[in-house]
Amino acid sequence: MIKYFDGDVKRINHALKVHGFAKSIGKLENIPEDKLRILEVGAILHDIGIKESERKYSSSAGKYQEIEGPPVARDILQEFSLNEEFTDRVCHLIGNHHTYSKIDDVDFQILVEADFLVNIFEDSMTQEQIESIKQKYFKTNTGLCFLNSMYCK
Repeated sequence: MIKYFDGDVKRINHALKVHGFAKSIGKLENIPEDKLRILEVGAILHDIGIKESERKYSSSAGKYQEIEGPPVARDILQEFSLNEEFTDRVCHLIGNHHTYSKIDDVDFQILVEADFLVNIFEDSMTQEQIESIKQKYFKTNTGLCFLNSMYCK
């Protein structure tokens, strides 16, 4: 991500922070090791479609990231010895990470929570917005603990 976002410190920091929260939540929630690996790769690459979205649509909107991210991620991931199921799941997470109605497993749930934990700060969300996000999207005990500790005092 550092190389891919070359010089875009805001996006590099965002990816690293989401990865850190996702890994922490995943470990503390004791998710299986195979799901944790998928979660970590999905978290670090979740916004990989932004550059293409901005180039093609002059927008970094989530719907464009979901369209453009999976092909870019697939190109990057084919450099590694990963099985197709792993790559497909990572691309599914990237291709849907702004479509919360599609959350279908704990890896996806944790990615969404980690992204919100970072976005709440980066977007300077109000207490009302935070409470709405908490009620609608947070499900894991660890994610809720982190959210409460960081933002709900």
